[in-house]
Amino acid sequence: MRSTVAMILALALTFATDNFVYAQQVTASGRVDVVKQGKKTPGDNSNVVVWLTPVGRSVISKPKPTQHLRLTQKNKSFEPHVLVVPVGSIVEFPNEDPFFHNVFSLFEGKRFDLGLYESGGTRLVRFDRAGICYIFCNIHPEMSAVVLVLDTPYYAVSDRAGQVTIPAVPPGRYILHSWHEGSTDEELNSLSHEITVSETGHSFGVLHVPESNVVRLAHKNKYGRDYDNPTPVNPAYERP
Repeated sequence: MRSTVAMILALALTFATDNFVYAQQVTASGRVDVVKQGKKTPGDNSNVVVWLTPVGRSVISKPKPTQHLRLTQKNKSFEPHVLVVPVGSIVEFPNEDPFFHNVFSLFEGKRFDLGLYESGGTRLVRFDRAGICYIFCNIHPEMSAVVLVLDTPYYAVSDRAGQVTIPAVPPGRYILHSWHEGSTDEELNSLSHEITVSETGHSFGVLHVPESNVVRLAHKNKYGRDYDNPTPVNPAYERP
C-alpha cells in the first residue's frame, strides 16, 4: 500500500514539475546583422542559424527527431538552401526537376550518396549525429545546400531582416551559438557567449556576424575530381 501511494505521489510530482516547466517556457529573440568588410550594409541577413545549448544541469533537454522534412531539388537548386534538424531526423530529398540528380555529401554531419534518380523520385536520409553537412549534386555543380544537425531543440534561422525567434525555451543559463555560411569557424566561435533566459523572456540583442572576405574554392564532385564544364550534355542525365 505504501509503495503504491509513494508511486502515485512521485507521478503527481513529475506531472506537476513538467507542467510547471512547460508553463514557464518563454521566447528568446534577437537580431543578426551580417557585416561585410567591417561595415554593416543593407542587404539580406537571412540563413544565419542561432541556437542555445544548456549550461550544466540548469536545463535538461533532448531534441525530438522531426519527420517529413524536405530538401527539394527544383530549378537546379535545393530548397531551402539552409535546413536545421534535430539529431535523428529524417529528411526527404524529392526531385522535382524534369531531369536526373545525384545528391551526395562527404562532410561531418552525414556522409551519403543517393545515386542517380529521375524526376518524381525521392530518397530519405536519417541524420543521426550532430554536425554541419554540406550537400551537392554530382551532376550540377551550381547546386548546394547545408543541413545543420543539432543536439538541442532551441534554435532558429534568421529571416531576411535578420530577426531570430526561438520559442519554448525554459528559463536557465545557455551558450548562444551561431552559424553563417560566409563566416569562418574562428569568427563564429568568437561570437559564442553565455546568456540567461529569465521567466519574463529574453532578448540577446543584435549579433554582428562577420562575412569573411576569403574566397571559397569550388567544391569537387563525389569522386574528388573537378566537374565537367559546362554541365555535361548526356542522354543519361536528361529525361525525355
